[in-house]
Formats: sequence, structure tokens, C-alpha cells
Amino acid sequence: MSENLLINITPQETRVALIFQGAVQELHIERTLSRGLVGNVYLGKVVRVLPGMQSAFIDIGLERAAFLHVADIWDARAPEGSNTQGPTPIEKLLYDGQAITVQVIKDPIGTKGARLSTQISIAGRMLVFLPQDTHIGISQKIENEAEREALRSKVQSLQQADEKGGFIVRTMAEDASDEDLKADVDYLRRTWSTITQLAKTQPPTTLLYQDLNLAQRVLRDFVNEETSNIQVDSRENYQMLLEFAQHYMPSVLPKLQHYTGERPLFDLYGVEEEIERALGRRVDLKSGGYLIVDQTEAMTTIDVNTGSFVAGRNFDDTIFKTNLEAAHAIARQLRLRNLGGIIILDLIDMENEEHRSAVLAELNKALSRDRTKLSVSGFSALGLVEVTRKRTRESLAHVLCETCPACTGKGQVKTARTICYEILRELLREAKQFNPKEFRIMASQVVVDMFLEEESQHLAMLGDFIGKPISLQVETMFHQEQYDIILM
Repeated sequence: MSENLLINITPQETRVALIFQGAVQELHIERTLSRGLVGNVYLGKVVRVLPGMQSAFIDIGLERAAFLHVADIWDARAPEGSNTQGPTPIEKLLYDGQAITVQVIKDPIGTKGARLSTQISIAGRMLVFLPQDTHIGISQKIENEAEREALRSKVQSLQQADEKGGFIVRTMAEDASDEDLKADVDYLRRTWSTITQLAKTQPPTTLLYQDLNLAQRVLRDFVNEETSNIQVDSRENYQMLLEFAQHYMPSVLPKLQHYTGERPLFDLYGVEEEIERALGRRVDLKSGGYLIVDQTEAMTTIDVNTGSFVAGRNFDDTIFKTNLEAAHAIARQLRLRNLGGIIILDLIDMENEEHRSAVLAELNKALSRDRTKLSVSGFSALGLVEVTRKRTRESLAHVLCETCPACTGKGQVKTARTICYEILRELLREAKQFNPKEFRIMASQVVVDMFLEEESQHLAMLGDFIGKPISLQVETMFHQEQYDIILM
């Protein structure tokens, strides 16, 4: 069985869909405005050293100078075993005009500049590389002592005698093979080598390394022998991913393709409709049964119902077949919606013990494709199955929706920004089919305000791209999710 990866990139967001057996299995969304600077490595320039505050202001090319405290300077720390009390004073380490490699550890907020550190850390899929350190640390979430030691030995064995630097082993490494770990070590060392070379040749305030964007992380983390192709619908970003793959993971190159079709990539594979369905409570099964998914702060519940489905000679067969189908649908919904934490499955009651065992086996088999760590309990006394799935990122509903003020938090509506991006995609579709003098967007006040302020640049870029004027009109009767595009 082969997997396809679809990467839809616009200036405002990147969306990735994983297709397996013709159906969307996973969705990942990253918005340009929410990426932040944490993790970025810059070649900074010391603007001013403040001995009284034991800190310094560093120019890294942002609007405001960033802040570096002596506690965050690696060279200031007293060597282990020495009698030196406290860190070396900052005035003995830095001077005005000095070039220094720094990493952002806190984004700028309000009038405060970014907070920096000179201790660099580069995150991979399973390991974090600490170029200035020497030890190998293990995530506290890996509690089994024997497993911790085995992982430490594994990583140590991948180090050459003359190689410097330490590692932190992440929980993702628990079930990793030696090949996976070696690939991560090689990738991280190549990344650090690139950073050090740039630091020697580039002028101060240069960005030396930016934490990988979603498209790059997909190449690093998702591509495996089952991946048949990776389609990217942006020429510029396709070229960027080609260069990234050539440098860090050449094996991915034959699978990368630039999608140039007329229809939007996500429309072609039905991903847009799948996103809409993944935000709803009800999931219809092919047999006529259905799931009801309720996501709360504490847990998620999934209720299985037979609906109109009648199969076999008796009702027990109907229940059994519905539960078997539901097992696969539940596994897919967990990935698609990225549901984490405690998930309670209320399958239809089965008195037959063989049926219960078969459904549980089918559920475990369907969940085995999940790249996120999870565990499944057997049937409880009440006939419920408890699944715990590690929270790795926000669920799809939390990314795309916000609590609706009109219903005091009982339901959800898409955010104004989500509607803006839907409108931008719809405009692009309309522009490919029709040739009006002007496009007019009719939307609610909050959506129009978003277009006039935070999303004005993206709207202007689209207007330039399609070569048509785009005007805005507030429709007071529209709620936040309603809009219309008029061809003038």
C-alpha cells in the first residue's frame, strides 16, 4: 500500500494532507503569522553591554534589539568541579560591536525584545543536538530505567570518537530503529555544520538557521518507503524543498513533484470536503451506521450507532459488522482530527466474547498505523474502551475554530482568519473560471475588518496575482462564517 503527501502552500498558511488507500488520513496546518522566532539562530552584534544588569542588548536584525542575560551565556558558566562562585561577569565576555551566535528562546512581546541564549540546541525528529554540550540526556517521560540506558548506549554508539556535542533523546525515540537514530544524528550534524560555516562568512544580523517549516518537517519526519509521491502546488516552495532535500535527504528527491494542474490540489483529492466533515460531530459509515464525536477539555468521547444498517441473519451480526467498520473509522478520525489525551469509545454492546475480541484486535490493527504514541485498554465493565493518545499539537478543531460567543461555548465557528483564507481560495477558483471586471467580497464586519487590517497584504497579493480589483462590502445580516463573492 502506498501513501501520497499533498502540500498546499499559500503566503498565509501551509496545509499538508496524507492520503492512504484513497482517503485522507492526516491533516497538518501551519499559519505564517503564528510561527514565531523561538529556535531561530542568528549571528548577532553586541550593541550595548550593561554590567549593572549583567546583560547586553544584541542586534539580530529585528525592529528592537534582543536581550541576553549572563545566565544564558554558555561561556559564563563555571567549569564542573571548579571553586569559582557564580558566572563570569558579562563585561569580561562581551564588548560593543562583537559578533556572537545566539538563539531566540523567547519571542518579543509588546515593547520587550526577544530573549536570547548562546547555548544552541537544534531539534530533530527523535533527538535534540547540543553542539556545546558533552552529555546524553534522556527525556523524563521515558521512565523505564533499562530502556533509558539502552537508548543512551545506542546514541553513544552512533558518535565518532572525534565528534563533539551532546544529545537529548526525545520520547519519539522509544521505538526507533538504529537506522532512524543514525539518520537523525547525521541530519543534525549537517545542520550544525551549515550554521558554523555561515557564521564565519556572513555579516552580523544574519539569520543562520530557522526552525523547519511544516513542509520541511514533512520531508524529514513523514516520508518512508511507503510514500509514493509528494506533490507541492507552489513552484517557489517546490524549488525550496528540492534544495532542502538535496542537502539533507537526497533519497526523497525522486518522490518530489510540482503539481501544475488547473484544479486546486486539495479539491482534486477531496481534502476540502474532508476538512469540513472533520469539524462536524457526526461521521457516517458506509454501511449506514455512524459515529458521534464529542471533544471536551478533559476528554473525547466517540459513540458508535447502527443507524439504518441491517446485516446478516440476526441483530448480533449487524452489531458486530458495525463495530468492525467503526474500529477503522475511529482510528482514522483520531489521526485526521489529531485528538489527544483520553478518548472513550462507546462501541455497541456485544454479548459474544469472540466478537468483542475480534473488534478489539481490529481496533489495535487500525491504530498501529498511527505515528503518535497511544495505548488501548480492553473492554471495561461498562463495555467502554479507553484509548490514551499523546498530545503532540493542537487538534484540528482548535486550529481552525474558536468558541462561539453566541452559544456560550457549546458550539464552534471558524475563526475570521479561517474564513478569510477560504475566501482567498474561492477567489482563486473563481478567477480561473470567470473573467469579470471586479470581484466583490460580501462578508460579516469582523471578516472585512480582518481583510482591511491583518490580512490586507495577502488580499493585495492575490489581487496582483489574478490581475483584477477586489472590493469589500460589509453585510450586517451575515454571521462570521457566511460570505458571498460577487462577479462585477
